[in-house]
Amino acid sequence: MRARILGIGLALLGAAAVAVIALSRREPVNALWFVTAAVCTYLLGYRFYAAWIAARVLCVDPTRATPAERLNNGRDFVPTHRAIVFGHHFAAIAGPGPLVGPTLAAQFGYLPGTLWILVGAVCGGCVQDMTILLLSTRRDGRSLGQMAREELGPLGGAAALLGTLLIMVILSAVLGLVVVNVMKHSPWATSTVLATIPAAVLVGLYLRWWRPGRVLEATLLGVLLVLAALLGGGWIDHQPVLRTWFDYAALPLAGLIILYGFGAAILPVWLLLAPRDYLSTFLKLGTVLLLALAIVLTHPQIKMPAITPFVAGNGPLFGGKVFPFVFITIACGAVSGFHALIASGTTPKLISNELDVRLVGYGSMALESFVAIMAMIAATLLDPGVFFAINSAAGVVGATPEAAVRTISGWGFPVSVEQMRALAQAMGEQTLFARTGGAPSLAVGMASIFGSTFGRGLLALWYHFAIMFEAVFLLATLDAGTRVGRFMVQDVLARLWPPLGRTSWYPSVLLASALIVGAWGYFLYIGVIDPNGGVNILWPLFGIANQMLAAIALSIATGIIIKSGRRRYALVTLVPLAWLAVVTTTAAWQKVTSGDVRIGLFAAANDMAAKLAAGLLPAERAAVAPQLIFNQRLDGWLTILLTAILWLVILDMARICHRRLRGLPLPASSEARHHPTRLRAVRAEP
Repeated sequence: MRARILGIGLALLGAAAVAVIALSRREPVNALWFVTAAVCTYLLGYRFYAAWIAARVLCVDPTRATPAERLNNGRDFVPTHRAIVFGHHFAAIAGPGPLVGPTLAAQFGYLPGTLWILVGAVCGGCVQDMTILLLSTRRDGRSLGQMAREELGPLGGAAALLGTLLIMVILSAVLGLVVVNVMKHSPWATSTVLATIPAAVLVGLYLRWWRPGRVLEATLLGVLLVLAALLGGGWIDHQPVLRTWFDYAALPLAGLIILYGFGAAILPVWLLLAPRDYLSTFLKLGTVLLLALAIVLTHPQIKMPAITPFVAGNGPLFGGKVFPFVFITIACGAVSGFHALIASGTTPKLISNELDVRLVGYGSMALESFVAIMAMIAATLLDPGVFFAINSAAGVVGATPEAAVRTISGWGFPVSVEQMRALAQAMGEQTLFARTGGAPSLAVGMASIFGSTFGRGLLALWYHFAIMFEAVFLLATLDAGTRVGRFMVQDVLARLWPPLGRTSWYPSVLLASALIVGAWGYFLYIGVIDPNGGVNILWPLFGIANQMLAAIALSIATGIIIKSGRRRYALVTLVPLAWLAVVTTTAAWQKVTSGDVRIGLFAAANDMAAKLAAGLLPAERAAVAPQLIFNQRLDGWLTILLTAILWLVILDMARICHRRLRGLPLPASSEARHHPTRLRAVRAEP
C-alpha cells in the first residue's frame, strides 16, 4: 500500500511539473519544475516500467549464471559489484550528446527538447540499453554486430557492423570539433585540459607500478592533480608570456586532438584510458549532483521562451524544422545507439547477476538523461540574445561584434556589445562571440548557476571548471571510441590477412589506429575550416547516424523477442523502433533532397560550387571551398548509405519475424545454455 501511495504521489507531482513546463507562456518558468518533472519521471519509469520489462519481457533470472561467472578469466570476464559496474557503464556512455544536444536544440525553445528528453529516455533509450545489455549477457557478452549476424543472418550482421563503424568515425569527429571550439583562443581552458592528460597517466603509473591496489590514494592524487590543473590554468592565463604558449587557433588544436586520439588508441589501456575514465566518473557524477543542488537552492528562472520562431526551420545554429530535427539533435539525451555498443561490449562481461541489468542498463541511461535536463536548464536560463550570440557562427550573424548584435537583436532577442564584453570579462575570456558547438554557452550557464550559489566573484573559475568538466566528458568518449573503432578496423583487416586481426600485435595496432584516426580526423579538419563552424553540418549527421544505430539495436532486440515466442511483448521495442525509423528517415530525406542550402547537403554543395565558379566568394572562403564542396557531397552519400543500412536491418528483422509467425525454419538462437549460479559473495559486498 505504501508503494502504491508513493507511486501515485510521484505521478501526480510529475504530471503537475510537466503541465507547468508545457503550459506556461506569460510568466517565466522556475527551473525547479524541470528538476521535479525529471526526477518523478525517471523514478516512475524505473520503479514500474523497467521492473515490468525485466520480469515479463526479458524474464530476468537471478538463479542463472552470467558469463562473468562462467567465463571468469580475471581480465575481460570478471564478476563485479553492481555499483562498480554502474559507474563503469555510466562513464562509458556519458559522452557529448547529453551536454551538446540539448544546448543546440534550445534554439527551438525549451519545450520541444525537454519533452523529448523525458519521454524518449523512459520509453526508448532506457529500454534499449537494458534490453541489449540483457540479451548480450545471455549470449556470452556478444557484440551488437555478432548478435545481428547470429540471430538475423549475415546480411543484417554485415550492415550492423558497417553502420557501427561509420557512427564511430562521425562521433569521434564531432567530439573533436566540440573540444576545439571549447579551447580555441582560451589559454586557461587549453592549459587545464592538456594538464588532465599527464594527471591521468600519473594515476595509471601509480596504480600499476608504484602503489598497486591503493585505489583510494590514487583517487585522491587524481582529484588533487585535476584541481591543480584548473587553478594552474587560471595562473597561466594571467601571465603575459605563458598564456601565449597555450593560445591556439582552431586548426592547430585540431592537430593536437588528432595526435591525442592516436596516442590513446595505441597506449596500454591502464596508462591513459582506464585512469581517465575512472577520474571522469567522479567529476561527472559530482558536477551533475552539485549542479542539481545549486538549482534547488537558487531556483533560477528560465529566460528562453517555450517556443521560438526558429521551429519553422530558419534557426541560426542549424537548419531544419522542429520535426524531425529536435529529435536527432537531442540524440544521446533521449536515445543513443552508441550505448548499445557499450551494453554489448565490456559491460555484459562484468554483470554478476541478471538482477543488476535493470540498475545498470535502465538506471544509467536515466541518469544520463538527467544530465541532459541539467544542460537544457543551463542553456535556457541565459538571456536568449546572449545564447544566440555565443552559439551563432560569424558566417551567419556577421564577422564583427556590432554586426552580430544587430542581426540577433533583429530576431527579437536583444543583446549588446557591452553586455557580451562584460560577460566575457567575467568568465575570464577575450570574447564569447561565435563560440559554436554548444559547450561554451553551456559552461556560461553552469558558471552562472554555480556563481549564484557559491559566489559570483568566482565566475571565471566556475566557467573554466565547467569547460574542464565538458572536455573530460568529451575526451573520455573520444579515446574510448577511437579504441573501439581500432578493434573494429582490425576485425575487418583480419579478413585480408589474419595477423592484422591480432589486437596485441603492434604493427596491426599502429595501422588500424592510423586508419580510424585518419578517418575521423578528416571530418574534424573539414569542420574546423568551415566558416559556419562545422557543427551545423556535422551534428545533424551525427544525430542521424546515432539514432539509426539505436534503431538497428531495437530491430535486433525485436527480432530476438519475437523469435523467443514472446511476440505479445514486442511492442516494447517495436514502438520506439518505428518512431526512430520515421524520424531518422525523414531527417535523412530532407538532408539529401532539400533545396534549402541550410538543410540540404547536395543543395549547399551545388550553391557553393556555383558561387565559386562565378567568383562571388571571398578569397579566404574560396581557398577552402573545394574541400567543403567535396565534404558536403560526401556527407550526403554517407546519409544515403546509413539509411540503406538501417532499412536492410529492419527488413532482415521483418523477414525473421515473418518466418517465426509462419512456423518456418529460423537461425538457431545463440543464447547460452542455462547454468545455475554459484555466486553470492559479490552481491553482498558493501
